Amino acid sequence: MTKAAILEQPGNGLVIGEVELADPGPHEVLIDVKACGLCHSDLHFIDGAYPHPLPAIPGHEAAGVVRAVGSEVKTVKPGDHVVSCLSAFCGHCEFCVTGRMALCLGADTRRGKDDPLRITRNGGEPVNQMLNLSAFAEQMLIHEHACVAIDKDMPLDRAAVIGCAVTTGAGTIFNAANVTPGEMVLVVGCGGVGLAAINAARIAGAGKVIAADPLPEKRELAKVLGATHTVDALADDAAKQIIEISGGGVHYGIEAVGRQASADLAVASLRRGGTAIILGMMPLDCKVGLGAMDLLSGKKLQGAIMGENHFPVDLPRLVDFYMRGLLDLDTIIAERIPLEDINNGFDKMREGHSARSVVVFD
Repeated sequence: MTKAAILEQPGNGLVIGEVELADPGPHEVLIDVKACGLCHSDLHFIDGAYPHPLPAIPGHEAAGVVRAVGSEVKTVKPGDHVVSCLSAFCGHCEFCVTGRMALCLGADTRRGKDDPLRITRNGGEPVNQMLNLSAFAEQMLIHEHACVAIDKDMPLDRAAVIGCAVTTGAGTIFNAANVTPGEMVLVVGCGGVGLAAINAARIAGAGKVIAADPLPEKRELAKVLGATHTVDALADDAAKQIIEISGGGVHYGIEAVGRQASADLAVASLRRGGTAIILGMMPLDCKVGLGAMDLLSGKKLQGAIMGENHFPVDLPRLVDFYMRGLLDLDTIIAERIPLEDINNGFDKMREGHSARSVVVFD
C-alpha cells in the first residue's frame, strides 16, 4: 500500500489515504517519490477550475529513486535518481519526430482501457492518474518516457522543482524565446515558473530582465533571481513603466500567472516585432489577442506548453546548471513540508505571498 493525497471532490482539499499500485508493465517504472513541488496547475484541478475524472491523485513536479522497472525499459534502472515530467512523449507521433515533444499527447504512454489500472484502492476501486504521474504519493508508477535519470549528487528536493516550474520557466527562455544576449525580457508573475524564467533570462544574458508582480516580497525575490528592474503589475502605468525601462518595449513578454490582466500586460509591453508568450493556465473562457496596430508592428503571440521542453536533454542540463551555481533553486523553494501538511501548503499558495512549497518524503 502507498500513502497518497487524493482529490475526492473539488473545493474540499486533498484527503490522505492509501492506494495500491500495479506491478510495472513492459515500459513502466516504479519510483519511490522523495520530493514533490506544489504547483498552481494542481490547484486548478483541486479547486475545480479545470475538470478531471475523480477520485484522482494530483502532483506532477517530482523527483525520486527508481525501485523497479518493466521488462522493456531501456532508459533507467533500479537505484537511478530521476525527475519526472508531465509531458510524457511517445517518440513516434508527428510532434515527437519533428522535435516538438512537449506537444505529444502521449496516448501510448498510458495503459489501454482494457488493461489493469495503474492505481486502485479498496480492493480494486479505480483511482485516476493525473497528468500521467500522480506524484502526491509515496510511490508513482509511470511510463519510462515520463522520467529521466539525473546526477545522484543533485539534492532531490531541489531536483523536484525542475520537473515543472523550472522546465516551464527556463524552457521558455531557452527553447520558446531562444533569448539572444542583450535582448529585453519581461516576466509577469513571480511564482515558481516566473522566478525560473527570470533566473534563466539572467543565464541567457538578457540585457534587462523586468519582473512585474503586485507583491513587494515577490519582487524582492525576483531581484535575487536576476531581475534588473521590478514593477508593480497592478500599477495603472505598469506598461508605460516597462516601455520606458526597456527603451521602447521588451523583446519578450512572458506571462507566468494565468490571468487575463497579466497576459494583457505582457502584450502591452512589447516593442515592435516583440513576442508575448503565455505560460499560465488561464480561466477556460479567457482570450488573449493582438490589435490591428500590434499586427502591423510585427508583434507575435504564442503559447509554450511546459516551456517547449525536450526534457530528456533539458533536465540533466538544468541539473548541471544548478550544480555549477548558475541556476538558483534554493531561493525558489520557500518551505519543505510533510504530505500531511499539503492542504496548508495550497492555502499558502492561494494567499500568493511565497514561492514554492515542496512535499518531502522520508
